[in-house]
Amino acid sequence: MADSALSDDPALLPEARAAQRRAVRVLGTAQVFSGLGNGATLSLGSILAVELSGAESTAGFVNTAMTLGSAAVSIPLSTLAVRRGRRVALGIGLAAGLLGQALMVAAVVTRFFPVLLLGAFLVGFAAAVNLQARFAVTDLSEPRHRGRDLSVVVWAVTVGAVVGPNMVGPGAVVSGWLGLPVHAGPFLISGAGMAVGAAIILTGLRPDPLLLRRWLEETAESPTSAGHGAETMAPDPGPGAGEPSIPAVPGTAVVAPGFRPSGRARISPRSGGWAAGWRIVRAQPTALAAVLTVAGAHAAMVGLMSMTPLHLQHEAGLTSSELGQHPDTVVLIGFTLSLHVAGMYALSPVMGLLADRLGPARVAGAGLTVLVAAAALMGWFLHQHAAVVTGLILLGLGWSAATVAGSTLLVAALRPADRVPAQGFSDAVMSLAAAVSSLAAGPIMGGLGFTGLSAALAGVVVLCGIGVAALVRGQPVRP
Repeated sequence: MADSALSDDPALLPEARAAQRRAVRVLGTAQVFSGLGNGATLSLGSILAVELSGAESTAGFVNTAMTLGSAAVSIPLSTLAVRRGRRVALGIGLAAGLLGQALMVAAVVTRFFPVLLLGAFLVGFAAAVNLQARFAVTDLSEPRHRGRDLSVVVWAVTVGAVVGPNMVGPGAVVSGWLGLPVHAGPFLISGAGMAVGAAIILTGLRPDPLLLRRWLEETAESPTSAGHGAETMAPDPGPGAGEPSIPAVPGTAVVAPGFRPSGRARISPRSGGWAAGWRIVRAQPTALAAVLTVAGAHAAMVGLMSMTPLHLQHEAGLTSSELGQHPDTVVLIGFTLSLHVAGMYALSPVMGLLADRLGPARVAGAGLTVLVAAAALMGWFLHQHAAVVTGLILLGLGWSAATVAGSTLLVAALRPADRVPAQGFSDAVMSLAAAVSSLAAGPIMGGLGFTGLSAALAGVVVLCGIGVAALVRGQPVRP
């Protein structure tokens, strides 16, 4: 098993652990800032779509554009990660998201609906980075701590994602200073957060965890590594000579005083694309169950969440044109979504620990069950604000359990060489499912109401749960 490259050779383990600790810190810190963008787009997207287009049927279009952007870029980002490392792939994705935030501001200023959709599409690139960061932190994780490490990076999104929907008030102040429309400010603040996140990843994610893992595996398998890596782990010739240097991997830099690159790793990129990812996933039933789990959970969560602001607007008895005259209602909607986002991320470390201790398949099943309960609560008690808020929190908790456990299950089900293409495929399917859900949510809510939408999405989750149970039954999971 390739994991033994990290666990069986004591000479390599300290370097892997040091790099892993740094990766957790860097990715977690970057997630705090980059999460701002998604929160602002989700909270204002449906409202701006209706306002700029003049049609309530377009309420889900912004979220659809964002999830389509995430789906479109997930596989290219994973392919780029294989070729150039996680640092380059994640940094480029956030840079594209920053451009998307600028276009969102331009759309608010020009009141041109297509620009709003294009901006949301590019913001989806940053959303894809937030998803892939959870996999990046598992590149050097010990098997027994995968769920924990993955969930810590997911949890780090909490600050940005919770603050993002509440940027309406501070954003209005910023807009006033700059003489811009009131809804432009939140996207300016979100863009600044993305810029900080990109800078942290590009400057701090060294050594690159994916490239370092590959170097460690190749070193362990190479005949020249028999002498404890003496030929490839040369001592630093400068101050501190005699200390082993960190493995030299393209795209990495010094990570501690006294360490210096000492060679170059051989990179063997694997082909990417939908076909490559699908071949890997379908060959392993447990991996297929993991993809089905995260796709079903994400579709249900996004479909309900994207329509909740419009439902709350209707409950307040306001039209889209009147909503701008009631900032208190907009703030209430943002706060309600913040509670949902807190449910998504705040307890993710708990979900990771449970996945490590109880097994990811069990936790994933529990998450899907909570999602069904949340949809039932929101659909049945749709006129009671407290019930809708409670349902949104449960929706976030169910998503957290299913996503953290499902992602952990995917990593555990596959050989290291197959993981990155499968991860890109999984994120693409996850985002595409959410895009379809978001696109269909508006017409379904228009025809069947919020209750009909909740029932339809609960049915989707039930079908996914049945499929997952059938796929994982009797299947072993790789450590």
